[in-house]
Amino acid sequence: MLKLVVCIKQVPMVSELPWDPATGTIQRDLAEGMMNPACRSALDAALRIKEAAGGEITAITMGPPMAEEILREAIALGADRGVLLTDRKMAGADTSVTSHTLARAIEKACPGFDLILCGFSTIDSETAQVGPQLAEELDIPGVAYVNELEISGRTVRMQRFTDNFLETLEMDLPGLVTVTTGRYAPRHVPLGGLQAAFAGADIVSLDAAAVGLDPERIGAKGSATKIRNVYSPTAGKKNIVLTGAPKRIVEQLFERFDDKIGGAIGRDLKTERK
Repeated sequence: MLKLVVCIKQVPMVSELPWDPATGTIQRDLAEGMMNPACRSALDAALRIKEAAGGEITAITMGPPMAEEILREAIALGADRGVLLTDRKMAGADTSVTSHTLARAIEKACPGFDLILCGFSTIDSETAQVGPQLAEELDIPGVAYVNELEISGRTVRMQRFTDNFLETLEMDLPGLVTVTTGRYAPRHVPLGGLQAAFAGADIVSLDAAAVGLDPERIGAKGSATKIRNVYSPTAGKKNIVLTGAPKRIVEQLFERFDDKIGGAIGRDLKTERK
């Protein structure tokens, strides 16, 4: 039976993120959360594999206690169990430390896994680094930005678009893939899934000690990335008055802004004017 692991993340639902100015990190307990869209696609890919070839799906997430919500959602959709990594010592981790933490937790909670599926990126950071770094931490092959995949025996066959080319790749298991949001559309939670998610949900909560993590290598303390400042960008306005005859005004307009206008409409106006 295939043992599938899906890494999911709870991300803030609000557009104005509540940043902690002291640490430069998101105050996740103050924002309403949801499952990251690309993680939902990764979960859907795992569910399709389970439906076609059978298997067991473990959903795993790292976050505050409220992140248990998305594990229950994953179980309602068809995952078999959930693993929640939650510990104040894990907070503020950069992508490298996050990958290290997830790797050690997967080794402990999901030994003998066959395939790990991750969303290609998260909407709260857009780094697209955790999936590839997790493959490195586990010393397994990994393929990023996968649009479609299927498993035959111990081989996973994948397709992805890169640089306007369609690539078809094969990888022996165990391995890891990061999934895009194009092919695998999120599904609705069935009524029967709600009962499974809240009546008999199999969710395990692990802290740093339970996983056997070194306190010096986790969270903000173990992260090489240091945030110096967090701010919201502001857009400024500047008025420019063009004077003269209409022909002269048009000439001035193109002299000042032809690069911006050409970029907006996708044409090289300098060449066309010659």
